Amino acid sequence: MDLRAELLKSIWYAFTALDVEKSGKVSKSQLKVLSHNLYTVLHIPHDPVALEEHFRDDDDGPVSSQGYMPYLNKYILDKVEEGAFVKGDFDELCWTLTAKKNYKPDRNGNSVVSHKDAFKLWCLFNFLSEDKYPLVMVPDEVEYLLKKICTAMNVELNSCELEDYLSQEPQGQGGLTVWQFLDMVNSGRLLRGIEQEAISMAVEEVYQEVIEDVLKQGYLWKRGQLRRNWSERWFMLKPSVLSYYMSEERKEKKGSIALDKHCCVEVLPDRDGKRCMFCVKTSSRTYEMSASDTRQRQEWTLAIQTAIRLQAEGKKSLHKDLKQKRREQREQREQRKAAKEEEMQRLKQLQEEKERKLQELELLKEAQRQAEILLQEEEQRRRQQHEEMQRTLEIQLQEAEQARASMQAEMVLKEAEAERQRKRILELEDMQERLQEALQQEVKARQDEEAVRYAQARLLAEEEEKLKELMKLKEEQEEYIIKTQREKQVLKLEMENKNKCLEEAQKQLEEVRVNRQRVDQDVMAAQRKLRQASTNVKHWNVQMNRLMHPIGPGDKRTNSSGGAFAGYQPLLSRRDSSLKLKQRMEDKGSDPTRENSKENMSNGGNSSVLPSPDVDTMATEPTN
Repeated sequence: MDLRAELLKSIWYAFTALDVEKSGKVSKSQLKVLSHNLYTVLHIPHDPVALEEHFRDDDDGPVSSQGYMPYLNKYILDKVEEGAFVKGDFDELCWTLTAKKNYKPDRNGNSVVSHKDAFKLWCLFNFLSEDKYPLVMVPDEVEYLLKKICTAMNVELNSCELEDYLSQEPQGQGGLTVWQFLDMVNSGRLLRGIEQEAISMAVEEVYQEVIEDVLKQGYLWKRGQLRRNWSERWFMLKPSVLSYYMSEERKEKKGSIALDKHCCVEVLPDRDGKRCMFCVKTSSRTYEMSASDTRQRQEWTLAIQTAIRLQAEGKKSLHKDLKQKRREQREQREQRKAAKEEEMQRLKQLQEEKERKLQELELLKEAQRQAEILLQEEEQRRRQQHEEMQRTLEIQLQEAEQARASMQAEMVLKEAEAERQRKRILELEDMQERLQEALQQEVKARQDEEAVRYAQARLLAEEEEKLKELMKLKEEQEEYIIKTQREKQVLKLEMENKNKCLEEAQKQLEEVRVNRQRVDQDVMAAQRKLRQASTNVKHWNVQMNRLMHPIGPGDKRTNSSGGAFAGYQPLLSRRDSSLKLKQRMEDKGSDPTRENSKENMSNGGNSSVLPSPDVDTMATEPTN
């Protein structure tokens, strides 16, 4: 059942609730209000122009359901998107409109279900009802829903009282309306002695399972991914996702596990003080969990496997699939019942034909008995005539001989007639045996035909499944080809970008080579200058050494102002200053050379030590 059919069921209740006179028509003002509410609750952009255009005031009279359906389909149902609105709010709107008029609980407060539970039962009824209007639920679905509610309360449904109630209703065998169903539940005949709170919890559980597609929920221990510690969480399983919360109130969601056809569930051995462990493997992560006991672990693993199977089959709801299967089984049962009735009709016709043949046989037997009676009477008459003939034999011997001959001929004819009658009887008995054999062969042929039809239906179903798989594989192959082409285009663009980068790198390499040649030339010029500077330093060192030789002893000269050593002291002081100047020059000349040699070593040895600009100046100071 698609989304449109589900919405139409609830809207049908709202439309019929507005039809106060039960004439199949509703006033335009009420339909305007209904349409505006549907726009709001379905989150559809409001189109007031189309609304006013469709419900113009110049149109006389109310609008029927057939007149409202084109507007409903074009401006509302065609624009509905699944997941864009809250289905519960939509159902509650339609329930509010229809419950005010049709739902009449016990005013004394003796109702079995509350108003909220009645709304959930109404939603369950709409889900399980037939896709025919007016909406009814067949007895099989009524029994199925009541059994699920009783199973949630751990009680057993009284099927006998249900059958009695359905037999008492005028239309009970064909199905119940939702109001008859709610009256039956509120009467307490089927749920006698059960508290209202237990019924409310059971209805809530069945509502979550059937309407909200909750396959299973309960507490489990879950192992963390980072800290690897165990935490107790409330898990809720749906066909597409396994969500977990802090508690069963589901106020704080801690995370979810997306399920697809590639997921799997495995049972794990007990370890780390945890028992009844299992894991859910996805394409990105493995989730480890622990149940309270073995039964809970088995129920959880089976439920998760069911969800994965639904994802692999492309189905969104388990109960929609189960409902469709139950409907198909009912249709097959009805077909078999009709075929059986037809077969019984044919057997009845054959039985009537057999009885007619037997009546004909009885008539033939009666005719044979009448013939025997006539034969006996004729024999008795013949004997009388024979006695008379014997009395008159002596007188009329010739006439007696002639009469005896005629009687003998007549007797032969009668015996031949009797022999033909006996053969006819044997033929009729043989015909009866052949008819019985033909009847048995026809019954066997019917059984073989039914088996062949069943096998043919099974083969057709298998062929349809294989065809679906083939189409799915074909779609995956086309998607893979498109993906490969896109990757090829991306690789081509990357190759072009890399070629451009390579060309730019080659250009940069050529520029680096040119710069390196220019630097090598500069280094060679610097080396020439360094050699020239070294030569100049050696020359000035020689001159300095020559000037620094001590003066030999000579003639003593007298100075009138100072004594014998008065003229020698300036020479010593000049020598000391020359030595200090030489030492200072060597220190300054050696450090830059050492630093330049280190830089040349770090640059690969291609450059030499550059001369210091102060060397020539210092070397020329003594001459001044």
